[in-house]
Amino acid sequence: MKAAVLGDTGIEVRDLDKPAPKPNEVLIRVRASTLNRADLIVASGHRHGAVGGAGARIGLECAGEVEAVGSVVTGVKPGDRVMATAPGGIAEYAVTDFLRVHRIPANNMTYEQAACFPVALGTMHNAVVTAGRLKRGETLLMQGASAGVGLMGMQIAKLMGAALVMGASTNAERRARLSEFGCDLAIDSSQPNWPDEVKKATAGKGVDVIIDLVSAPVANQNIAAAAILGRIVNVGRLGGMKGDFDFDQHAAKRIDYVGVTFRTRTVEEVREINRLMRADLWGAVEAGKLHLPIHKTFPLAQVAQALDMMKANRHFGKIAIVM
Repeated sequence: MKAAVLGDTGIEVRDLDKPAPKPNEVLIRVRASTLNRADLIVASGHRHGAVGGAGARIGLECAGEVEAVGSVVTGVKPGDRVMATAPGGIAEYAVTDFLRVHRIPANNMTYEQAACFPVALGTMHNAVVTAGRLKRGETLLMQGASAGVGLMGMQIAKLMGAALVMGASTNAERRARLSEFGCDLAIDSSQPNWPDEVKKATAGKGVDVIIDLVSAPVANQNIAAAAILGRIVNVGRLGGMKGDFDFDQHAAKRIDYVGVTFRTRTVEEVREINRLMRADLWGAVEAGKLHLPIHKTFPLAQVAQALDMMKANRHFGKIAIVM
């Protein structure tokens, strides 16, 4: 099979042996995958959890047909159209734990569309609902809102009953589109006084939950924008891994600052994240109420060009790879 692999000079497409599923795994004939920021980390030569180094396969999610299942697998069978989080998912075949696999709803969803969902649904339900503890009637700010996970997170917040959903972006064209994805108020985070706009929108209280995909350069502004007893969930670090942090204001507001990542999750933890996500969101997925835009689709042979587009931050939503 062909797969996207880190070579000596960058990402290349190589011929590899087709994997065989373990007893708890599903073998998927991949039809489409989508890129995530973690793929850029691996492509740059750095490790992302257990993945990294020469020969590392890239990809976190995919969609296709089940080709084979392990001996303890239930719920899916050969021939089913599925989407899944799957390590090394940018390949013609991928294997993954069966409780990370979801049947594609029978609502004319394409493989490319389905491949957009697994990471965004699991990551953002965990961030907004589990770690962020969003309650009906509260307010939420998505920092880095135009990323695929950010667009999904705002929709999840609205679905779970947020009274006001705000999305922050430095790009005017992207801000203009955020209302299509559950955003009530778009914030220009290139302006240094943007926390004042958040406070005004929340009658001076500040925002209850901030989902942060940017981190370092906005950390102290997030604290300024947050309400007393607010929650800030650190999901991504698009702006850098380290930066200044106002410990005094963090303490004064009694903010819960929560870090989340899938890199250190056990199989059981990931299964529970998927179970909770499905309980809250799968009806909306089946009804077509959640969606993500595909900025551009590339063939597998052009995966390096697709990664260059993501690295240059020239996209809105997702970048798809078709096999």
